[in-house]
Amino acid sequence: MSSDHSSCLFCKIVRGEIPSRKVYEDDELLVFHDIHPWAPVHFLMVPKRHIDSLAQVQEADAPLLGRMLALAPKLALQEGCRPYPQGGHRVVINTGAEGGQEVHHLHVHVMGGPRPWLKG
Repeated sequence: MSSDHSSCLFCKIVRGEIPSRKVYEDDELLVFHDIHPWAPVHFLMVPKRHIDSLAQVQEADAPLLGRMLALAPKLALQEGCRPYPQGGHRVVINTGAEGGQEVHHLHVHVMGGPRPWLKG
């Protein structure tokens, strides 16, 4: 991928150039609702620093990924998922074309709520 991320959709959202329905934000992360949800609860967690995909993650990124995974269940409950074990949520990271990645900026989908869902 190019090192110029000026046209990256998620970089534009992080910079505030494209509006989003924010769920959470801190110095490293932005979390916002998916505009085409597959489930009653569906939000995306993106690092503010551009990383193309999970395939480009370095060992130094482990704390960031750990924070994202630790935060996911808290935000899922906040956004309306029922608690484990009767409730729950799904965490998905699509990687590369064959993995279904459409936006080449690392992002974590968090989906939950009553089934059946549109997809997945």
